[in-house]
Amino acid sequence: MEDWALIRRLAAEGEPKAKIAARLGISRTTVIRAVNSESPPRYERRPAPTSFTPFEARVRELLGETPTMPATVLAERVGWTGSIRWFRDNVKRLRPEQQRIDPADRLVWAAGDAAQCDLWFPPRKIPLEDGTAKLLPVLVIAPAHSRFVTGRMIPTRKTEDLLLASWELIERLGRVPRRLLWDNEPGIGRGKRHADGIDAFMGTLATKLVLLPPRDPESKGIVERRNGWFETSFMPGRSFTSPADFNEQFTDWLTLANGRVVRTLGASPASRLETDLAGMLPLPPIRLHLGWRSRIRLGRDYYVRVDTNDYSVDPRAIGRVVEVTADLDQVRVRLDGRVVADHPRSWARGRVITDPAHKDAAAVLRHQFQQPRRVAAGDDLARDLADYDRAFGLVEGDH
Repeated sequence: MEDWALIRRLAAEGEPKAKIAARLGISRTTVIRAVNSESPPRYERRPAPTSFTPFEARVRELLGETPTMPATVLAERVGWTGSIRWFRDNVKRLRPEQQRIDPADRLVWAAGDAAQCDLWFPPRKIPLEDGTAKLLPVLVIAPAHSRFVTGRMIPTRKTEDLLLASWELIERLGRVPRRLLWDNEPGIGRGKRHADGIDAFMGTLATKLVLLPPRDPESKGIVERRNGWFETSFMPGRSFTSPADFNEQFTDWLTLANGRVVRTLGASPASRLETDLAGMLPLPPIRLHLGWRSRIRLGRDYYVRVDTNDYSVDPRAIGRVVEVTADLDQVRVRLDGRVVADHPRSWARGRVITDPAHKDAAAVLRHQFQQPRRVAAGDDLARDLADYDRAFGLVEGDH
């Protein structure tokens, strides 16, 4: 390296090549090669057959069929008996040549075009009503152009709760994105099959549901990066007493976070939201009927089930058809339009929720049922026994 640099410096200063060769004790040919070379000489070993060479063609063939096949399985298939480390190093060299390339495009999101939707599971259990604690999902919706983030913790990943939360977050925005992008969430749909109620919801909003194919992180990268950001910027140092407490803290924090400048945008999401909203659709003019809905005939066990919990109903509705509705916060039961049960929705599972007034009313009805019926005697209850004889054809009736 030093001789090469010295030769080039002397040649640049006008020193004759023969004189440089004599001065350094090397041949003039070596001097000429050094002057003409753009980089210092280095030793390169000529490729020669190795112990792996006889197996290389078969390994390439197997990798072409299954690019992710482990090196240990490949060694077994080709009959390799040498060093597994040496074999693994060679497989590592060949594997990129056989894998398919999936370039990542730079996507440009037009204003109002799309909102990315995802579920984030905060890495901390939230205390529930029955004293237990549970990891709960948070629905996050982020319009792609502005990157304005909205989110809410929900009780379950079921379709009813996903639609209730989606509508609540869209109402906060005040406009409807033209497309809602989801990956394969069972409560929304998979492949070309949508969950029950999804098509009606999308049709009412006049928006389009896009279920993303596997291995397409670019189309939902904005919201997924936000989920990681929540864990590093929102969660540290916080504690929560209930899902309602979590939602209150999260909403307050998002107000501040949406006002911060995003380096790649050169602006804050809040400052770009107006432009994003201008490209969206208006909210539907009709009221959406969402959530848990059912009609049942109330049995002697005067409870109705919503998700996994049982809620008491006024027992005076026993035997009648009642309408059960539930949203993210309340469970209501109506009989002919009149409310006969109203409970806060429980986020715990497998609970029995009883209104003391319902229990007291059931005790009164049970006591009345156990009392013998009193029948008033009167002439109007007396009947001629001959009427029974005529009814059974024992005597001829009067003509």
